[in-house]
Amino acid sequence: MAFSKEIPPYIFEDDNSGIEIDIIKAALAHKGHTLKPMYFPLGRIPYAFTNNLVNAVMGDMGVNLKSQGGFYAKAAVIYDNVFITLKNKNILLERPKDLDSLNVVSFQGADKRYPKWLKKVKEDSRFYGVSDQLTQVKLLYFGRYDVVVSDRYIFRYFVKKLNLMHGLDSQEITEHKLTIDKPMDYRPVFRDKKIRNDFNLGLTKIKESGEFLRIYNKYINL
Repeated sequence: MAFSKEIPPYIFEDDNSGIEIDIIKAALAHKGHTLKPMYFPLGRIPYAFTNNLVNAVMGDMGVNLKSQGGFYAKAAVIYDNVFITLKNKNILLERPKDLDSLNVVSFQGADKRYPKWLKKVKEDSRFYGVSDQLTQVKLLYFGRYDVVVSDRYIFRYFVKKLNLMHGLDSQEITEHKLTIDKPMDYRPVFRDKKIRNDFNLGLTKIKESGEFLRIYNKYINL
């Protein structure tokens, strides 16, 4: 199954763990399936599916994979994406026009997911999509970009890491919640309909048993 390269606390490549991997692994295990993660840059995940490099993907990254024989499952996790700025910049974000003249760095595919906010930024060459989440934090803190679009837990994880690496004081940030993230945007896609169905059942079971919440709690305070 194709996953993004390292995005803690959701995905840790070194030991095939993290919130998202552990939840998908547990849901599949309910019916005896074994998860074998493979890692790609976020924007290459649909390519991995359409070129038969994997049997499933963590999400379609805005590319409709149904026409490629994909069966969509229920969302395992829903990322809580926010627009983040440094508080001392006094940036107010309430409407798309507020991003005019601002440089935005984000996860790959954010421009497709949030065209209302990022289409013009992309057209004006003020958008930079990058897989490395630590790079996003650095570009904001070192003043290269004005806005980061990121899941709030991912961002906080890497702020802690950056502080440890460079001895920086945490600058206060402002989180602008401008979008509503929909489960439809985070559905895993399987090539096999039966495995998709087994996954959906397993996901329901681990939520009922409390395992789902235990997995979240294990990582959320890292």
